[in-house]
Amino acid sequence: MADFSLALQSELMATAKLLADAARPIALRYFRGAGLGVDNKLSEGFDPVTVADREIEIAMREILSAKRPQDAILGEEFGEKTGTSGLTWVLDPIDGTRGFISGTPTWGVLIAVGPDSGPVLGIIDQPYTGERFTGAFGQASLTRGSQNQPIRVRACESLSLATLFTTFPEIGTIAERSAFEKVQDQVQLTRYGTDCYAYALLASGQIDLVIEAGLNAYDIQGPLALIQQAGGIVTNWQGGPAHDGGQVIAAGDARIHKAALALLG
Repeated sequence: MADFSLALQSELMATAKLLADAARPIALRYFRGAGLGVDNKLSEGFDPVTVADREIEIAMREILSAKRPQDAILGEEFGEKTGTSGLTWVLDPIDGTRGFISGTPTWGVLIAVGPDSGPVLGIIDQPYTGERFTGAFGQASLTRGSQNQPIRVRACESLSLATLFTTFPEIGTIAERSAFEKVQDQVQLTRYGTDCYAYALLASGQIDLVIEAGLNAYDIQGPLALIQQAGGIVTNWQGGPAHDGGQVIAAGDARIHKAALALLG
Protein backbone atom coordinates (compact mmCIF):
# COMPACT_ATOMS: atom_id res chain seq x y z
CA MET A 1 0.00 0.00 0.00
CA ALA A 2 1.24 3.48 -0.86
CA ASP A 3 2.55 5.56 2.06
CA PHE A 4 1.69 8.91 0.44
CA SER A 5 5.14 10.40 0.72
CA LEU A 6 5.50 13.98 -0.42
CA ALA A 7 6.82 12.74 -3.75
CA LEU A 8 3.81 10.46 -4.25
CA GLN A 9 1.40 13.20 -3.20
CA SER A 10 2.96 15.51 -5.78
CA GLU A 11 2.79 12.84 -8.48
CA LEU A 12 -0.84 12.01 -7.79
CA MET A 13 -1.82 15.68 -7.79
CA ALA A 14 0.03 16.34 -11.05
CA THR A 15 -1.63 13.33 -12.68
CA ALA A 16 -5.08 14.37 -11.48
CA LYS A 17 -4.57 17.83 -12.97
CA LEU A 18 -3.55 16.29 -16.28
CA LEU A 19 -6.77 14.28 -16.30
CA ALA A 20 -8.90 17.36 -15.61
CA ASP A 21 -6.99 19.39 -18.21
CA ALA A 22 -7.58 16.69 -20.81
CA ALA A 23 -11.31 16.52 -20.06
CA ARG A 24 -12.02 20.24 -20.37
CA PRO A 25 -11.63 20.84 -24.13
CA ILE A 26 -13.54 17.66 -24.97
CA ALA A 27 -16.46 18.63 -22.74
CA LEU A 28 -16.55 22.18 -24.09
CA ARG A 29 -16.46 20.99 -27.69
CA TYR A 30 -19.79 19.22 -27.16
CA PHE A 31 -21.54 21.30 -24.49
CA ARG A 32 -24.45 23.28 -25.97
CA GLY A 33 -23.35 22.10 -29.40
CA ALA A 34 -24.25 19.56 -32.03
CA GLY A 35 -23.12 15.97 -32.35
CA LEU A 36 -23.67 14.88 -28.75
CA GLY A 37 -24.82 11.45 -29.83
CA VAL A 38 -27.04 10.83 -26.82
CA ASP A 39 -27.74 7.16 -26.04
CA ASN A 40 -29.98 5.74 -23.34
CA LYS A 41 -28.39 3.11 -21.08
CA LEU A 42 -31.78 1.83 -19.90
CA SER A 43 -34.49 -0.17 -21.64
CA GLU A 44 -37.01 1.48 -19.29
CA GLY A 45 -36.50 5.01 -18.01
CA PHE A 46 -33.75 7.39 -19.10
CA ASP A 47 -30.06 7.29 -18.19
CA PRO A 48 -28.21 9.20 -20.92
CA VAL A 49 -24.62 8.81 -22.05
CA THR A 50 -22.98 10.94 -24.73
CA VAL A 51 -20.01 10.89 -27.07
CA ALA A 52 -18.41 13.40 -24.69
CA ASP A 53 -18.68 11.00 -21.73
CA ARG A 54 -16.90 8.27 -23.66
CA GLU A 55 -14.23 10.47 -25.25
CA ILE A 56 -13.31 12.05 -21.93
CA GLU A 57 -12.93 8.74 -20.13
CA ILE A 58 -10.84 7.32 -22.99
CA ALA A 59 -8.54 10.37 -22.81
CA MET A 60 -8.17 10.08 -19.05
CA ARG A 61 -7.44 6.34 -19.25
CA GLU A 62 -4.74 6.97 -21.85
CA ILE A 63 -3.03 9.42 -19.49
CA LEU A 64 -3.20 6.98 -16.59
CA SER A 65 -1.80 4.22 -18.81
CA ALA A 66 1.21 6.43 -19.51
CA LYS A 67 1.68 8.07 -16.10
CA ARG A 68 0.38 5.55 -13.53
CA PRO A 69 0.10 2.13 -15.24
CA GLN A 70 0.41 0.34 -11.90
CA ASP A 71 -2.84 1.84 -10.57
CA ALA A 72 -6.32 0.38 -10.91
CA ILE A 73 -9.14 2.33 -12.60
CA LEU A 74 -12.88 2.41 -12.02
CA GLY A 75 -14.72 4.46 -14.62
CA GLU A 76 -18.42 4.96 -15.25
CA GLU A 77 -18.27 4.22 -18.96
CA PHE A 78 -15.60 1.52 -19.30
CA GLY A 79 -15.62 -0.26 -15.97
CA GLU A 80 -12.69 -1.63 -14.00
CA LYS A 81 -9.01 -2.14 -14.75
CA THR A 82 -6.96 -3.98 -12.16
CA GLY A 83 -3.72 -2.63 -10.73
CA THR A 84 -0.84 -3.57 -8.45
CA SER A 85 -0.19 -0.38 -6.46
CA GLY A 86 -3.13 -0.54 -4.07
CA LEU A 87 -4.50 2.71 -5.50
CA THR A 88 -7.58 3.12 -7.70
CA TRP A 89 -8.50 6.08 -9.87
CA VAL A 90 -12.27 6.60 -9.84
CA LEU A 91 -13.54 8.55 -12.85
CA ASP A 92 -16.87 10.04 -13.82
CA PRO A 93 -16.20 11.82 -17.12
CA ILE A 94 -19.42 13.85 -16.93
CA ASP A 95 -21.40 13.70 -13.73
CA GLY A 96 -24.79 15.21 -14.47
CA THR A 97 -25.21 14.12 -18.08
CA ARG A 98 -28.89 15.10 -17.96
CA GLY A 99 -27.83 18.65 -17.17
CA PHE A 100 -25.07 18.48 -19.78
CA ILE A 101 -27.49 17.60 -22.58
CA SER A 102 -29.95 20.24 -21.32
CA GLY A 103 -27.38 23.05 -21.40
CA THR A 104 -27.21 23.75 -17.67
CA PRO A 105 -23.70 24.35 -16.22
CA THR A 106 -24.23 22.12 -13.18
CA TRP A 107 -22.41 19.02 -14.46
CA GLY A 108 -18.77 18.31 -13.78
CA VAL A 109 -15.80 16.04 -14.33
CA LEU A 110 -15.13 13.90 -11.24
CA ILE A 111 -11.70 12.49 -10.44
CA ALA A 112 -10.60 10.64 -7.31
CA VAL A 113 -7.76 8.37 -6.25
CA GLY A 114 -7.09 6.36 -3.13
CA PRO A 115 -6.88 2.92 -1.55
CA ASP A 116 -9.81 0.59 -0.93
CA SER A 117 -10.58 2.48 2.30
CA GLY A 118 -11.52 5.61 0.34
CA PRO A 119 -10.17 8.48 -1.74
CA VAL A 120 -7.35 10.74 -0.58
CA LEU A 121 -7.68 13.18 -3.50
CA GLY A 122 -10.79 14.49 -5.20
CA ILE A 123 -11.54 16.96 -7.98
CA ILE A 124 -14.78 18.47 -9.22
CA ASP A 125 -13.99 20.33 -12.43
CA GLN A 126 -16.58 22.51 -14.16
CA PRO A 127 -15.14 23.35 -17.59
CA TYR A 128 -17.82 25.83 -18.68
CA THR A 129 -17.46 28.09 -15.63
CA GLY A 130 -13.72 27.42 -15.49
CA GLU A 131 -13.86 26.30 -11.86
CA ARG A 132 -11.76 23.52 -10.42
CA PHE A 133 -12.44 22.39 -6.87
CA THR A 134 -9.62 20.25 -5.47
CA GLY A 135 -9.21 18.51 -2.13
CA ALA A 136 -6.16 16.47 -1.19
CA PHE A 137 -3.67 15.88 1.61
CA GLY A 138 -5.03 18.40 4.08
CA GLN A 139 -5.94 21.19 1.66
CA ALA A 140 -8.96 22.25 -0.40
CA SER A 141 -8.97 24.96 -3.02
CA LEU A 142 -10.87 26.59 -5.85
CA THR A 143 -8.92 27.50 -8.98
CA ARG A 144 -10.37 29.76 -11.66
CA GLY A 145 -7.96 30.96 -14.32
CA SER A 146 -4.90 32.39 -12.57
CA GLN A 147 -6.71 32.71 -9.25
CA ASN A 148 -6.36 30.05 -6.58
CA GLN A 149 -7.95 30.33 -3.15
CA PRO A 150 -8.45 28.01 -0.20
CA ILE A 151 -12.01 26.90 0.49
CA ARG A 152 -13.72 25.59 3.59
CA VAL A 153 -17.18 24.47 4.62
CA ARG A 154 -19.24 26.90 6.70
CA ALA A 155 -20.62 26.58 10.20
CA CYS A 156 -24.33 25.95 10.63
CA GLU A 157 -25.64 25.29 14.12
CA SER A 158 -29.18 24.19 13.30
CA LEU A 159 -31.16 22.51 10.54
CA SER A 160 -33.56 25.45 10.70
CA LEU A 161 -30.76 27.61 9.26
CA ALA A 162 -29.53 25.09 6.70
CA THR A 163 -29.66 25.01 2.91
CA LEU A 164 -30.17 21.48 1.57
CA PHE A 165 -29.52 20.24 -1.95
CA THR A 166 -30.36 17.01 -3.77
CA THR A 167 -30.41 16.11 -7.46
CA PHE A 168 -33.85 14.55 -7.88
CA PRO A 169 -37.01 15.60 -6.01
CA GLU A 170 -38.15 11.96 -6.04
CA ILE A 171 -34.90 10.84 -4.33
CA GLY A 172 -34.53 7.05 -4.38
CA THR A 173 -37.27 4.71 -3.20
CA ILE A 174 -40.53 5.71 -1.57
CA ALA A 175 -39.01 4.98 1.84
CA GLU A 176 -35.90 7.04 1.03
CA ARG A 177 -38.06 9.90 -0.19
CA SER A 178 -40.05 9.79 3.05
CA ALA A 179 -36.86 9.92 5.12
CA PHE A 180 -35.49 12.80 3.03
CA GLU A 181 -38.70 14.77 3.52
CA LYS A 182 -38.25 14.59 7.30
CA VAL A 183 -35.02 16.55 6.87
CA GLN A 184 -36.47 18.80 4.18
CA ASP A 185 -39.28 19.81 6.53
CA GLN A 186 -36.73 21.08 9.07
CA VAL A 187 -34.37 23.11 6.86
CA GLN A 188 -34.61 26.72 5.75
CA LEU A 189 -34.20 26.12 2.01
CA THR A 190 -34.16 23.11 -0.34
CA ARG A 191 -32.88 23.19 -3.92
CA TYR A 192 -32.77 20.54 -6.64
CA GLY A 193 -30.98 19.48 -9.79
CA THR A 194 -27.34 20.50 -9.39
CA ASP A 195 -25.69 17.06 -9.50
CA CYS A 196 -22.03 17.19 -8.42
CA TYR A 197 -21.96 20.99 -8.33
CA ALA A 198 -23.91 20.87 -5.07
CA TYR A 199 -20.97 19.14 -3.40
CA ALA A 200 -18.63 21.84 -4.71
CA LEU A 201 -20.92 24.49 -3.23
CA LEU A 202 -20.88 22.68 0.10
CA ALA A 203 -17.08 22.42 0.12
CA SER A 204 -16.77 26.13 -0.62
CA GLY A 205 -19.12 27.20 2.18
CA GLN A 206 -22.14 28.20 0.10
CA ILE A 207 -24.60 25.53 1.31
CA ASP A 208 -24.86 23.15 4.26
CA LEU A 209 -26.24 19.73 3.29
CA VAL A 210 -26.44 17.36 0.33
CA ILE A 211 -28.54 14.21 0.70
CA GLU A 212 -28.82 11.62 -2.06
CA ALA A 213 -29.51 7.93 -2.62
CA GLY A 214 -28.68 5.36 -5.27
CA LEU A 215 -25.18 6.67 -5.97
CA ASN A 216 -22.29 4.72 -7.43
CA ALA A 217 -18.69 4.95 -6.25
CA TYR A 218 -17.78 7.14 -9.22
CA ASP A 219 -20.58 9.60 -8.31
CA ILE A 220 -19.29 10.27 -4.80
CA GLN A 221 -15.57 9.63 -4.42
CA GLY A 222 -14.38 12.90 -5.99
CA PRO A 223 -16.87 15.01 -4.00
CA LEU A 224 -16.20 13.00 -0.83
CA ALA A 225 -12.47 13.68 -0.82
CA LEU A 226 -13.02 17.35 -1.65
CA ILE A 227 -15.51 17.90 1.18
CA GLN A 228 -13.45 16.02 3.74
CA GLN A 229 -10.38 18.10 2.94
CA ALA A 230 -12.50 21.25 3.21
CA GLY A 231 -13.50 20.28 6.75
CA GLY A 232 -16.85 18.62 6.06
CA ILE A 233 -18.36 15.21 6.71
CA VAL A 234 -19.57 12.61 4.20
CA THR A 235 -21.18 9.36 5.37
CA ASN A 236 -23.96 7.00 4.46
CA TRP A 237 -27.36 7.41 6.12
CA GLN A 238 -26.23 5.22 9.00
CA GLY A 239 -23.13 7.31 9.69
CA GLY A 240 -20.73 4.81 8.09
CA PRO A 241 -18.36 5.04 5.09
CA ALA A 242 -19.87 6.36 1.86
CA HIS A 243 -17.11 5.87 -0.70
CA ASP A 244 -18.86 2.88 -2.28
CA GLY A 245 -22.00 4.94 -2.96
CA GLY A 246 -25.58 4.16 -2.03
CA GLN A 247 -27.27 6.52 0.43
CA VAL A 248 -25.07 9.57 1.03
CA ILE A 249 -25.25 12.59 3.30
CA ALA A 250 -22.66 15.37 3.11
CA ALA A 251 -22.59 18.18 5.67
CA GLY A 252 -20.43 21.15 6.43
CA ASP A 253 -21.11 21.11 10.16
CA ALA A 254 -21.10 18.10 12.48
CA ARG A 255 -24.13 19.45 14.37
CA ILE A 256 -26.48 19.37 11.40
CA HIS A 257 -24.98 16.12 10.17
CA LYS A 258 -25.96 14.52 13.49
CA ALA A 259 -29.44 16.07 13.41
CA ALA A 260 -30.09 15.00 9.83
CA LEU A 261 -28.88 11.45 10.51
CA ALA A 262 -31.36 11.15 13.36
CA LEU A 263 -34.19 12.05 11.00
CA LEU A 264 -33.01 9.84 8.16
CA GLY A 265 -32.52 6.83 10.39
